[in-house]
Amino acid sequence: MGVEISRLSNGLTIATETMPHVESVALGIWVKAGSRNEASNQHGIAHLLEHMAFKGTENRSAWKIAADIEDVGGEINAATSVETTSFYARVLRDDMPLAIDILADILNSSKFDAEELEREKNVIMQEIGAAHDTPDDVVFDRFTETAFRNQTIGRTILGTPETVQSFSSADLRRYMDDQYSAERMVVVAAGGVKHDDFVREVESRLGSFRAKTTAPEPDVAHYVGGDFREQRELMDAQVVLGFEGRAYHVRDFYASQLLAMILGGGMSSRLFQEVREKRGLCYSVYAFHWGFSDTGVFGIHAATGRSHLKKLVPVIINELHEAARNIGQDELNRARAQYRASLLMSHESAASRAGQIARQMLLYGHAVSTEELVERLSKITTERLTDLAGRLFIDASPTLAAVGPIAPLMKFPDIRHGLASATPSPRKIAV
Repeated sequence: MGVEISRLSNGLTIATETMPHVESVALGIWVKAGSRNEASNQHGIAHLLEHMAFKGTENRSAWKIAADIEDVGGEINAATSVETTSFYARVLRDDMPLAIDILADILNSSKFDAEELEREKNVIMQEIGAAHDTPDDVVFDRFTETAFRNQTIGRTILGTPETVQSFSSADLRRYMDDQYSAERMVVVAAGGVKHDDFVREVESRLGSFRAKTTAPEPDVAHYVGGDFREQRELMDAQVVLGFEGRAYHVRDFYASQLLAMILGGGMSSRLFQEVREKRGLCYSVYAFHWGFSDTGVFGIHAATGRSHLKKLVPVIINELHEAARNIGQDELNRARAQYRASLLMSHESAASRAGQIARQMLLYGHAVSTEELVERLSKITTERLTDLAGRLFIDASPTLAAVGPIAPLMKFPDIRHGLASATPSPRKIAV
């Protein structure tokens, strides 16, 4: 049936996709406000607000929110990202009105009780401590902080102990009033749902939600790059080498996704085969590309023991040079097949589909069909990918983050030199 879209008079967008043979409904409210929308003294408030979502409203206690949804066998949760916050549920189709009533109640009438707030601050303090004790979490936090130094987009979502402890109930209400408005929200449902019924339920509960917000748009991101290293006495080292990526809207976004798959998207990828299988230099290696509304990051993560660390980055750099020289048609076909399969498989999950539609609505203002995505992928050539690899990696400004026993790791000036333009005869770095 495809995606059906309606817009209420206050600007709220509602989208559904009916999956006739599915008995459940995945639904949620997505807000275009995440950690990137915080002022310097609000670091972590978006995540704290998400935690407080289920801690009581004027109509339901925290216990009643949980009991109401679980009495019908449903699930409810929330999540914070760099650019969005989401509140979502999964229930059987007949219980859709209850689920949207609870989610709307949270947005309309959250109490932000002071005692609950103090308890939840303690939970987040434990999260911050646990993240600090997890090297593979730390290395990604430091990677984004280094890539976007002194910018909101580069800060951790959790906040700091100092900022989290400083927030009051009034601060949460003020942030919500400033950032949450109908024009910056989408309500999405996928599964056993009828569009007109869902629109009617949403309109009755959120049709009068404030239309606009006075909050300014986040500052434009500027990729900086740089070097971060933290020596820790651990069994292994966590390393991320990255570059400026591409925003969702730009022409090279989907090409960057395919390039990440070719380099490190599975067991057949170049990095997995060369670094792990042939040379045994690590136990984990993969490539990733994260897009944001105005920028992105392309990175490679590897985890290895101290004894293999000296050879690791030179081998990775050689593979980046090779990607800028040659990519085979068979590699491109395989990456396209992987991407297409992941798209089609996501359509079999109502929850995955609802999230996908919501992100597209917030980013593009419309849902992007699978056929359109496949058509975009079909136009990407091997020549375009090698050109992209050259522009991403060669003579670029890298970001290096490493945590663990990292003394043998290649020095940052040597990494920059290794990424410089190749001489007329293909240059190999000594490994």
